[in-house]
Amino acid sequence: QGRLVESGGGLAQAGDSLRLSCAASGRTFSIYAMGWFRQAQGKERECVAAIHSSTGITYYADSVKGRFTISRDNALDTVYLQMNTLKPEDTAVYYCASRLSPLDAAAIYFPRMYDHWGQGTQVTVSS
Repeated sequence: QGRLVESGGGLAQAGDSLRLSCAASGRTFSIYAMGWFRQAQGKERECVAAIHSSTGITYYADSVKGRFTISRDNALDTVYLQMNTLKPEDTAVYYCASRLSPLDAAAIYFPRMYDHWGQGTQVTVSS
């Protein structure tokens, strides 16, 4: 089994930057994709960014393109989400997720494709 632990959330003002980290443990050798999802109050969970391990293909939601960057440090088994130019609408609980079996790169933004989830970290952006 795998375990994911997120860190780096907190309070920010509009225009600020934050970096989220997600440390994976356990079956890290069989991680085929990792993603960052967020869920704002009263809304469905959505994929913010994801990365396909073998191809390096990334996905970004339209709302964060050009502002957020997902990256992975394989040596540390950690995935990051660099969030720049934060907006109040970025306020949500952010979750890290991993997929432990092969999947098509075109499917990395579907929440149901992921096997393990972190506990979530709150990001609150004030105007």
